[in-house]
Amino acid sequence: MILKFAFPPSVDADTRLLILGSLPGDVSIARQEYYAHRGNAFWALIGDVVGEALVGQPYALRLERLRARGVGLWDVIASATRPGSLDSLISDAQLRDLGQFVAALPALQAVAFNGRTAALHARRQLAGRDDLTLIDLPSSSGAHATLSRAQKAERWRVLRDWIV
Repeated sequence: MILKFAFPPSVDADTRLLILGSLPGDVSIARQEYYAHRGNAFWALIGDVVGEALVGQPYALRLERLRARGVGLWDVIASATRPGSLDSLISDAQLRDLGQFVAALPALQAVAFNGRTAALHARRQLAGRDDLTLIDLPSSSGAHATLSRAQKAERWRVLRDWIV
């Protein structure tokens, strides 16, 4: 099995909303870009939330536009063993210290979990934080097909309350 590592955070001091994924998939790792797999709807979903067409834009610009709107990205798992890209195959996960991380973000108001795996691990660490709104989202992954993209988009729109 191959040990896989997550990316550095994309945040700044003005981050109001932090979206946490689990661990980048193989295509994302190869390209060194969050949500790089063409079957992942993340950029379309968050683009709808912020009211900007992010799909097809250069990666650095997408991250810049999210930060400008107060949105940060990171992953709950720092490293893990996983064949392929499915969260269900993650083993030996080394979790990030989310409590320490969110404490260093002075403007943070909400943390959203992109999928069940992110929510499971992050909620344990952030439970009892009355200063943060915790939001479970359906996974943007194409492998999560129990909801249509339109249904996912409707659920993701709740994030608009934290967009600047």
